[in-house]
Amino acid sequence: MIADTTPARTFTCTPVAVYDADGPIWCKEGPRLRIAGAAARETDGTCRPGHPCPAMPPEQARAVTIRMMGARVTGRLRTGHLTVTAPPMLCTWRGTSGKRTVASRLAGGRDLGCAIIRAGAAADWPVWRERYGMEGCRG
Repeated sequence: MIADTTPARTFTCTPVAVYDADGPIWCKEGPRLRIAGAAARETDGTCRPGHPCPAMPPEQARAVTIRMMGARVTGRLRTGHLTVTAPPMLCTWRGTSGKRTVASRLAGGRDLGCAIIRAGAAADWPVWRERYGMEGCRG
């Protein structure tokens, strides 16, 4: 019998490392998250072709995401990820993108993607929202 590898619709992620404002966020439980519906600058300040591009610089944007997760930076890995201590987040699985789990409703029951978009740390990415069956950000 082959084991079912379909992720649960909701799961817990305790963040341990964050690369840039829209992920990946490494979870103690295993998944590496991509925040659904949001596009942030890469750590080198560029934006990927075809992606929306927010004005906020990448280091500042990553700090916004970390703060909104209720996390505290504890160090830096050779990969460029910042290590963090953070409370667990209840996530909603939306699909996969490469080796990342695409998730929403990350921090305290709110949509972390919408929160970082409102703060200017990321740009809204309607194509992703449509692809993963998500509502747009309100307010």
